[in-house]
Amino acid sequence: MPRFFTDNVDSDIIYINGDDARHITRSLRMREGERLTVCDGAGLECECTIARFEGESVVLEVTQRRQSENEASCRVTLYQGCPKGDKLELIVEKAVELGAARIVPVVTGRSVSRPDAKAAAKKSERLSRHALEAAKQCGRAVIPTVGDFITFSDLLRLIPQHETCVFFYEEGGIPLSEIVEKTAKDVAIIIGPEGGFEPSEAQEATDAGAVAATLGKRILRTETAAVAGVASVMLLTGGLD
Repeated sequence: MPRFFTDNVDSDIIYINGDDARHITRSLRMREGERLTVCDGAGLECECTIARFEGESVVLEVTQRRQSENEASCRVTLYQGCPKGDKLELIVEKAVELGAARIVPVVTGRSVSRPDAKAAAKKSERLSRHALEAAKQCGRAVIPTVGDFITFSDLLRLIPQHETCVFFYEEGGIPLSEIVEKTAKDVAIIIGPEGGFEPSEAQEATDAGAVAATLGKRILRTETAAVAGVASVMLLTGGLD
């Protein structure tokens, strides 16, 4: 069933406008009486039928409201070392599909991609659109947020705010299953860019409270490590049950 997001879901009548309305009418070619799902972006799902079309708006009647069962009980934040090219778009898409709540790009010592403020703002906007489309596609009722680009120093100040924080280190660490408990409600994972972390960064992360973890004996590409890391945390906390 097609899925859309809007802030205004309090009434039994919902108006869909703009690009979403055009998508419903021109791309999907939906008709009166057909069903779709509208979410408020905070976990509420509304099953609706198309009542009528008014100009550029699609008017929906709400038939049922419920809290989504598609959201994980553990809030996972992915701090991703900035990779080259368009890899960050792929990482955001897959992290959203797996259930991540927030993705934050991090410029580390070995990051090749170092966008200036203007370029970073444009890229964050584009990544947020990718997160929205991925949330629609995979049936989520919450739109994961894509944070602003931050430095590694910024990241160090954020680590203590999380219940559990792990960074996957190519030089070794302990198994993730020994760090993340099934009852965990807030887990942050840190993934390095191509080339991994500098030794000084690994030490600083440890000093700030993060725990070095391993994803096995093989060295994974940064985009693979991000997917494997989020999936592993979800598996350990019941998010893939």
